[in-house]
Amino acid sequence: MAEITAAAVKALRDKSGAGMMDCKKALTENGGDIDAAVDWLRTKGLAKAAKKSGRVAAEGLVAVAAAGTKGALVEINAETDFVARNETFQEFVGEVAKIALDKDGDGDAILAADYPGAGRSVADQLTDNIATIGENMSFRRATTLSVNSGVVASYVHSALKPGMGKIGVLVALESDGDAAALEGLGKQIAMHVAAANPDFLDHDSVDGDVIERERAVLTAEAKESGKPDNIIEKMIEGRIRKYYEEICLVEQTFVIDGENKVGKVVENAAKELGTDVKLAGFAMYKLGDGIEKKEDDFAAEVAAAVQG
Repeated sequence: MAEITAAAVKALRDKSGAGMMDCKKALTENGGDIDAAVDWLRTKGLAKAAKKSGRVAAEGLVAVAAAGTKGALVEINAETDFVARNETFQEFVGEVAKIALDKDGDGDAILAADYPGAGRSVADQLTDNIATIGENMSFRRATTLSVNSGVVASYVHSALKPGMGKIGVLVALESDGDAAALEGLGKQIAMHVAAANPDFLDHDSVDGDVIERERAVLTAEAKESGKPDNIIEKMIEGRIRKYYEEICLVEQTFVIDGENKVGKVVENAAKELGTDVKLAGFAMYKLGDGIEKKEDDFAAEVAAAVQG
């Protein structure tokens, strides 16, 4: 049997990213052949990744990639916030954001795309990361925005590093105006979106069912007041207008100045630029939004550890 040296173990660890003991075992099983040991680790890594796939992954990173008239948002999850600070994971998320930009946010196309410099697909690279980093991870979602002319501006709130953090926003501005000025306006609106969390762009984009549900609730509440029907109708219409102001981006008060509505801010910018400016769309991802997280019973966990 070939002698397994510390240098060989270190070389394999540097090449594979696997743990020291796993590297030693891989070399032992493969007669000291490093390339064969890498393949062995990958095989075992796939098995480990499969075991981890049932764990809830609600941490990770949201990333943006923008290039002129187009921008992309991606969310990739891991089990713990610790992994979000892992350089390998960060590099992966950044590369996937660039690929999402190229693939128009198509999830299947992104996962099937070649991962740069790895000789494998994005999906296979993700599996490899699960094996080497040791946590379940998942590609959750991606989207893109684009305009024919103008800019797609991006913003990441409390960025862990440039272009990635826990909240990512894209804002699309359609215009022939100065690109630098549009970029500045777009970033400010993106910051507003992160703070104000609008659900829709404007009145026309609001789902009719959403308004009908709100109207039903308001009607039931108003009838409890005992006021006449004509007064109730006016109360409801006033509250519906207020509701639009809460959920529509263009109707919200701009957080940057605290006075104008976002729609008016865009109008004022158009006057300054001397050309039309249209707020064409926005998108926001909040890390883990909608994922049901497991609530750990810390006391029970400690007791189990003591008994074990």
